[in-house]
Amino acid sequence: MFGLDAGWLEAVMLAGVRVTAFLIIAPPFSYAGFPARIKAMLGVALAIAISPLVTQGYTALDTGQFLVAIVMQLIIGLFMGFLVFITFAAVQSAGNLIDLFGGFQLAQAFDPQAMVNGAQFTRLFHMAALALLFSTDGYQLVLGGLMRTFTAVPVDVVLDRAPSADALVGGFSQLFLASVQIAGPMIVVLFLADVGLGLLTRVAPAINAFALGFPLKILITVMFGGVVFLALPRVVASLTEGAVGAMMGTF
Repeated sequence: MFGLDAGWLEAVMLAGVRVTAFLIIAPPFSYAGFPARIKAMLGVALAIAISPLVTQGYTALDTGQFLVAIVMQLIIGLFMGFLVFITFAAVQSAGNLIDLFGGFQLAQAFDPQAMVNGAQFTRLFHMAALALLFSTDGYQLVLGGLMRTFTAVPVDVVLDRAPSADALVGGFSQLFLASVQIAGPMIVVLFLADVGLGLLTRVAPAINAFALGFPLKILITVMFGGVVFLALPRVVASLTEGAVGAMMGTF
Protein backbone atom coordinates (compact mmCIF):
# COMPACT_ATOMS: atom_id res chain seq x y z
CA MET A 1 0.00 0.00 0.00
CA PHE A 2 1.11 3.52 -0.79
CA GLY A 3 1.42 5.65 2.33
CA LEU A 4 1.51 9.44 2.45
CA ASP A 5 3.40 11.12 5.24
CA ALA A 6 1.15 13.85 6.64
CA GLY A 7 4.10 15.73 8.15
CA TRP A 8 5.94 15.78 4.81
CA LEU A 9 2.84 17.04 3.03
CA GLU A 10 2.23 19.79 5.61
CA ALA A 11 5.83 21.00 5.43
CA VAL A 12 5.77 21.13 1.63
CA MET A 13 2.44 22.97 1.66
CA LEU A 14 3.77 25.58 4.09
CA ALA A 15 6.91 26.03 1.99
CA GLY A 16 4.75 26.37 -1.12
CA VAL A 17 2.73 29.15 0.53
CA ARG A 18 5.88 31.13 1.32
CA VAL A 19 7.42 30.65 -2.12
CA THR A 20 4.20 31.44 -4.01
CA ALA A 21 3.57 34.59 -1.97
CA PHE A 22 7.14 35.64 -2.74
CA LEU A 23 6.73 35.04 -6.48
CA ILE A 24 3.58 37.18 -6.60
CA ILE A 25 5.42 40.33 -5.50
CA ALA A 26 9.14 39.89 -6.18
CA PRO A 27 10.57 40.84 -9.59
CA PRO A 28 11.09 39.45 -12.16
CA PHE A 29 8.43 36.86 -11.30
CA SER A 30 5.80 39.50 -10.48
CA TYR A 31 5.55 40.54 -14.13
CA ALA A 32 1.85 40.35 -15.06
CA GLY A 33 2.69 38.66 -18.36
CA PHE A 34 3.38 35.47 -16.41
CA PRO A 35 0.04 33.70 -15.72
CA ALA A 36 -0.87 33.23 -12.07
CA ARG A 37 -1.20 29.46 -12.52
CA ILE A 38 2.40 29.34 -13.76
CA LYS A 39 3.57 31.17 -10.64
CA ALA A 40 1.57 28.74 -8.46
CA MET A 41 3.02 25.73 -10.29
CA LEU A 42 6.53 27.14 -9.94
CA GLY A 43 5.95 27.72 -6.22
CA VAL A 44 4.83 24.12 -5.72
CA ALA A 45 7.76 22.80 -7.77
CA LEU A 46 10.27 24.81 -5.73
CA ALA A 47 8.63 23.67 -2.49
CA ILE A 48 8.98 20.03 -3.55
CA ALA A 49 12.60 20.65 -4.58
CA ILE A 50 13.43 22.03 -1.14
CA SER A 51 11.40 19.39 0.71
CA PRO A 52 14.48 17.58 2.14
CA LEU A 53 15.35 20.79 4.00
CA VAL A 54 11.90 21.88 5.19
CA THR A 55 10.77 18.40 6.27
CA GLN A 56 13.84 17.67 8.35
CA GLY A 57 12.75 17.60 11.98
CA TYR A 58 9.21 18.70 11.13
CA THR A 59 6.35 17.28 13.18
CA ALA A 60 2.71 17.37 12.14
CA LEU A 61 0.66 20.25 13.60
CA ASP A 62 -2.93 20.28 14.71
CA THR A 63 -5.53 22.22 12.73
CA GLY A 64 -5.25 25.49 14.63
CA GLN A 65 -1.45 25.54 14.61
CA PHE A 66 -1.40 24.64 10.92
CA LEU A 67 -3.70 27.55 10.02
CA VAL A 68 -1.53 29.94 12.03
CA ALA A 69 1.55 28.57 10.28
CA ILE A 70 -0.05 29.16 6.87
CA VAL A 71 -0.77 32.80 7.73
CA MET A 72 2.77 33.21 9.04
CA GLN A 73 4.32 31.75 5.87
CA LEU A 74 2.12 34.03 3.77
CA ILE A 75 3.32 37.08 5.72
CA ILE A 76 6.97 36.03 5.48
CA GLY A 77 6.72 35.38 1.73
CA LEU A 78 5.01 38.69 1.02
CA PHE A 79 7.49 40.58 3.19
CA MET A 80 10.48 38.99 1.47
CA GLY A 81 8.98 39.71 -1.93
CA PHE A 82 8.34 43.33 -0.97
CA LEU A 83 11.97 43.75 0.07
CA VAL A 84 13.10 42.56 -3.36
CA PHE A 85 10.48 44.78 -5.02
CA ILE A 86 11.62 48.00 -3.35
CA THR A 87 15.25 47.10 -4.08
CA PHE A 88 14.68 46.82 -7.83
CA ALA A 89 12.26 49.76 -7.85
CA ALA A 90 15.39 51.93 -7.73
CA VAL A 91 15.93 51.29 -11.46
CA GLN A 92 12.37 52.33 -12.26
CA SER A 93 12.68 55.40 -10.01
CA ALA A 94 15.89 56.39 -11.79
CA GLY A 95 14.07 56.26 -15.13
CA ASN A 96 11.28 58.33 -13.62
CA LEU A 97 13.77 60.99 -12.54
CA ILE A 98 15.24 61.14 -16.05
CA ASP A 99 11.73 61.49 -17.50
CA LEU A 100 10.96 64.27 -15.03
CA PHE A 101 14.07 66.35 -15.70
CA GLY A 102 14.15 65.55 -19.41
CA GLY A 103 10.58 66.62 -20.11
CA PHE A 104 9.19 63.19 -20.99
CA GLN A 105 6.53 63.19 -18.28
CA LEU A 106 3.96 64.53 -20.75
CA ALA A 107 4.03 61.07 -22.38
CA GLN A 108 3.37 59.25 -19.11
CA ALA A 109 1.18 56.16 -19.42
CA PHE A 110 0.29 53.06 -17.42
CA ASP A 111 1.65 49.68 -18.51
CA PRO A 112 -0.78 47.00 -17.24
CA GLN A 113 1.64 44.15 -17.97
CA ALA A 114 4.56 45.55 -15.99
CA MET A 115 2.27 47.47 -13.57
CA VAL A 116 4.42 50.56 -14.17
CA ASN A 117 3.14 54.11 -14.44
CA GLY A 118 5.71 56.25 -16.22
CA ALA A 119 7.08 57.62 -19.44
CA GLN A 120 9.64 56.21 -21.88
CA PHE A 121 12.74 55.90 -19.73
CA THR A 122 10.77 54.56 -16.75
CA ARG A 123 9.40 51.68 -18.80
CA LEU A 124 12.67 51.18 -20.69
CA PHE A 125 14.71 50.85 -17.51
CA HIS A 126 12.10 48.56 -15.94
CA MET A 127 12.05 46.19 -18.92
CA ALA A 128 15.87 46.30 -19.16
CA ALA A 129 16.19 45.34 -15.49
CA LEU A 130 13.84 42.37 -15.98
CA ALA A 131 15.75 41.24 -19.05
CA LEU A 132 19.07 41.53 -17.24
CA LEU A 133 17.77 39.51 -14.29
CA PHE A 134 17.04 36.61 -16.64
CA SER A 135 20.05 36.96 -18.94
CA THR A 136 22.58 37.21 -16.09
CA ASP A 137 20.92 34.51 -13.94
CA GLY A 138 20.20 37.12 -11.29
CA TYR A 139 16.83 35.50 -10.67
CA GLN A 140 18.66 32.37 -9.49
CA LEU A 141 20.46 34.41 -6.82
CA VAL A 142 17.12 35.85 -5.69
CA LEU A 143 15.57 32.38 -5.47
CA GLY A 144 18.68 31.10 -3.71
CA GLY A 145 18.29 33.82 -1.10
CA LEU A 146 14.67 32.83 -0.60
CA MET A 147 15.62 29.18 -0.19
CA ARG A 148 18.18 30.09 2.47
CA THR A 149 15.46 31.79 4.52
CA PHE A 150 14.02 28.35 5.25
CA THR A 151 17.16 27.62 7.26
CA ALA A 152 16.90 30.87 9.21
CA VAL A 153 13.11 30.66 9.68
CA PRO A 154 11.76 27.07 9.41
CA VAL A 155 8.19 26.55 8.28
CA ASP A 156 7.04 25.34 11.72
CA VAL A 157 8.40 28.35 13.62
CA VAL A 158 5.80 30.88 14.76
CA LEU A 159 7.44 34.26 15.20
CA ASP A 160 6.62 36.18 18.35
CA ARG A 161 7.23 39.49 16.62
CA ALA A 162 6.66 41.08 13.24
CA PRO A 163 9.46 41.21 10.69
CA SER A 164 11.95 43.94 11.44
CA ALA A 165 10.69 47.41 10.55
CA ASP A 166 14.30 48.50 10.18
CA ALA A 167 14.49 46.37 7.02
CA LEU A 168 11.67 48.40 5.46
CA VAL A 169 13.16 51.73 6.49
CA GLY A 170 16.57 50.71 5.19
CA GLY A 171 15.01 49.39 1.98
CA PHE A 172 13.26 52.66 1.20
CA SER A 173 16.40 54.62 2.05
CA GLN A 174 18.44 52.48 -0.34
CA LEU A 175 15.71 52.89 -2.97
CA PHE A 176 16.01 56.67 -3.04
CA LEU A 177 19.79 56.60 -2.74
CA ALA A 178 20.23 54.10 -5.57
CA SER A 179 17.79 55.90 -7.87
CA VAL A 180 19.64 59.20 -7.41
CA GLN A 181 23.00 57.49 -7.97
CA ILE A 182 21.81 55.87 -11.20
CA ALA A 183 20.19 58.99 -12.64
CA GLY A 184 22.58 61.45 -11.00
CA PRO A 185 24.77 62.20 -14.06
CA MET A 186 21.73 62.80 -16.24
CA ILE A 187 20.10 65.02 -13.61
CA VAL A 188 23.25 67.16 -13.37
CA VAL A 189 23.50 67.52 -17.16
CA LEU A 190 19.84 68.50 -17.51
CA PHE A 191 20.09 70.91 -14.58
CA LEU A 192 23.08 72.61 -16.20
CA ALA A 193 21.10 72.84 -19.44
CA ASP A 194 18.33 74.67 -17.55
CA VAL A 195 20.90 76.98 -15.98
CA GLY A 196 22.40 77.71 -19.40
CA LEU A 197 18.99 78.49 -20.86
CA GLY A 198 18.27 80.79 -17.94
CA LEU A 199 21.54 82.68 -18.47
CA LEU A 200 20.83 82.91 -22.20
CA THR A 201 17.44 84.47 -21.44
CA ARG A 202 19.09 87.05 -19.19
CA VAL A 203 21.72 87.92 -21.82
CA ALA A 204 19.33 88.02 -24.77
CA PRO A 205 15.75 88.54 -23.53
CA ALA A 206 14.43 88.68 -27.08
CA ILE A 207 15.35 85.06 -27.61
CA ASN A 208 12.69 82.74 -26.28
CA ALA A 209 15.24 80.27 -24.94
CA PHE A 210 12.77 78.20 -22.99
CA ALA A 211 10.75 77.53 -26.15
CA LEU A 212 13.89 75.89 -27.50
CA GLY A 213 14.48 74.20 -24.18
CA PHE A 214 12.05 71.32 -24.67
CA PRO A 215 13.61 69.89 -27.86
CA LEU A 216 17.10 70.66 -26.55
CA LYS A 217 16.54 68.77 -23.30
CA ILE A 218 14.99 65.85 -25.17
CA LEU A 219 18.03 65.72 -27.44
CA ILE A 220 20.41 65.80 -24.45
CA THR A 221 18.40 63.10 -22.67
CA VAL A 222 18.46 60.77 -25.66
CA MET A 223 22.18 61.38 -26.29
CA PHE A 224 23.36 60.88 -22.72
CA GLY A 225 20.68 58.38 -21.71
CA GLY A 226 22.64 55.64 -23.45
CA VAL A 227 25.53 56.21 -21.04
CA VAL A 228 23.27 55.52 -18.07
CA PHE A 229 21.74 52.57 -19.89
CA LEU A 230 25.16 50.98 -20.37
CA ALA A 231 25.68 51.03 -16.60
CA LEU A 232 22.51 49.03 -15.90
CA PRO A 233 24.16 45.54 -15.93
CA ARG A 234 26.44 46.49 -13.03
CA VAL A 235 23.57 48.26 -11.29
CA VAL A 236 21.29 45.22 -11.54
CA ALA A 237 24.06 42.93 -10.30
CA SER A 238 24.60 45.18 -7.28
CA LEU A 239 20.87 45.39 -6.58
CA THR A 240 20.58 41.60 -6.76
CA GLU A 241 23.24 41.20 -4.09
CA GLY A 242 21.53 43.86 -2.01
CA ALA A 243 18.15 42.13 -2.30
CA VAL A 244 19.60 38.79 -1.20
CA GLY A 245 21.36 40.47 1.72
CA ALA A 246 18.14 42.22 2.75
CA MET A 247 16.24 38.93 2.81
CA MET A 248 18.92 37.17 4.86
CA GLY A 249 19.19 40.01 7.39
CA THR A 250 15.49 40.47 8.02
CA PHE A 251 14.88 38.11 10.94
